[in-house]
Order: sequence, then C-alpha cells, then structure tokens
Amino acid sequence: MPETSQEVDTPHAVEATDITLAHGTFVALAKSSCHIPAGRVTAVIGPNGSGKSTFLNSVTGLIVPVGGTLAVLGQRPVDARPRVSYVLQNVEAPVDLPLTVRETVAMGRYASLGWFRRLRSTDRDAIDAALERMRIADLAHRHLHELSGGQRHRVLVAQGLAQEHDILILDEPLAGLDVVSAEVIDGIVHDTGDSRTGDRRTVIHTTHDLSEAAAADHVILMGGRVVAEGPPDEVLLEEHLVEAFGTRGLHPPVD
Repeated sequence: MPETSQEVDTPHAVEATDITLAHGTFVALAKSSCHIPAGRVTAVIGPNGSGKSTFLNSVTGLIVPVGGTLAVLGQRPVDARPRVSYVLQNVEAPVDLPLTVRETVAMGRYASLGWFRRLRSTDRDAIDAALERMRIADLAHRHLHELSGGQRHRVLVAQGLAQEHDILILDEPLAGLDVVSAEVIDGIVHDTGDSRTGDRRTVIHTTHDLSEAAAADHVILMGGRVVAEGPPDEVLLEEHLVEAFGTRGLHPPVD
C-alpha cells in the first residue's frame, strides 16, 4: 500500500519483514511485513485470534519469529527490551501480596536502575510524575487489592510511564474500564511527548474498536496476517475490514 510522504519521512521504531509467528505448530501470524513509525501512535486492530497480542509479544522479545526478520529500535527485540514498556490488559493482584501503589509504580524504574540499587532523586521524580499523570497520587499508599479494576490498570500504566522507555505498548488499554480511567488512559495514548525531555515516544496499542483505530496516526489491520497498514483512512476501508473480520467487518465487536 502506498505510504504518505509524512510516513516516508518518519523513521521506523519497528520493522517487520516477512515474519511468521507461531505457538508450537499453530501459526498465529502468517508471513507478513509491516512497520511502526517512531514518535507516533499506532493502533493494531483485528478480531480475537488475529495475531495482535502475539505480535506485541514478538516486539517485546517474548516470542521469536520462526521466519523473517524483526527489528525494534534498530536492534533485536530482546536487546531493545529495556527501552520498551509493555502494559498488559489484565493483571490480577494477589490479596496476600503487600504491594502499595507507589511500590508497584517504582518497579518501572528497575529496568534502568537494577533490582538492588536505591532509588535516586531522579527515580522518585519519575515515579511522582507518573502517579500525577494517571491521577492516582492520592492512592499511593493503598494496596493493589484494595483498588477497582480501572484504578489498578492506571497503576500498571503509571508503572510503564515511570520506566525510561522509547516505546510504550498497551494491550487493549480501554477495554472494560470506567469512564474516568478510560479518559485518563486515552489521554496517555494520544500524548506521545515526554514532558521532562521533550522527546516523542512511540505508542502501540491493540483494539477491537474502529473509532480508537481511526484516532491513531498509523494502523495495522490483522486477520491471521497483516491485511493492511498505513494511515487510518487508507486501512479502515470496507474491503479490508470484511477480509479481517469476515461478515462482521463493518461492525467489529467493541470490548
């Protein structure tokens, strides 16, 4: 598919060439090529089982392609992992795990700090900033199991923000959230700027929702392979959606 001049001028944070992703003998993503522009918001859309989460796992180095090549920030995914924050959709908080909100967010600093070093003032500033951005500073001393699902998800996003990263990956970040949490996290998705450095970060998120995908800068549509990629108005077309979603193409489910 032809790209816009804006995308041609934008370096790629992720470059996948003829990759095949599999779980054992099951092929989750057939031979596909795509890219993710740096400093932009990319939405990965498709039905359940289309390969979205598997693709995210490959970008973070958790799954190695069985074919093709995949580069993240110009490196092997496993080597780029410290520069990538990955926020999963659902993480349960065990009742007997005595972690506070602040302690959980502080764990985002370990990628650059190391597990056994003391927090520096810069670390504490990053933690405070993440708590404020996610509107959970008042919950800092609460335990995770005391929070609602939406609040807990904001904590996990804050943990990702606290990490020094170039790429922020969010797996269906708005699915099933309360209005306040959805509003806060949606603001993070579409604010790629780092207020401390002025740098632009790359945001990748998965979704089933056409309106969420339409608000992104770049879209990758999956249906067991990459069906189409590019600007939303070139990807979210009837023929592409029908190919990815089948007869439900014009009305994919919203989680």
